[in-house]
Amino acid sequence: MQRSGILALSLAVLAMAGCSQRSQDSAAETADAVEADANQAAAKASTAIDNAADAVGNAAEKAAAAVDRAGVKIEQGAENARQRVHEETAPAKK
Repeated sequence: MQRSGILALSLAVLAMAGCSQRSQDSAAETADAVEADANQAAAKASTAIDNAADAVGNAAEKAAAAVDRAGVKIEQGAENARQRVHEETAPAKK
C-alpha cells in the first residue's frame, strides 16, 4: 500500500509540474502578446505624433506666407496713400 501511495503522490507531483510548465508557457505567451500590442501602440502613437508635427509645420508655413502677402498689400496701400496725399497737397504746377 505504501508503494501505491508513493506512486500516486509521484504521479500527482509530475502532473502538477506539467501544469506548472504549461502555466508558465501560457504566461510567457501572454506577456509576449502584451509586449507586441504595446510596441504596435507605440508605433501608431509615434506615427500620429509625426503626422501632427507635419500638419503644424504646414500650417505655420501657410500662416507665414499669408502674413507675407498681407505685408506686401499693406506696403502697397501705404505707398498708394502717400502718393494720393502728395498729389492732393502738392502745389499746382504753373
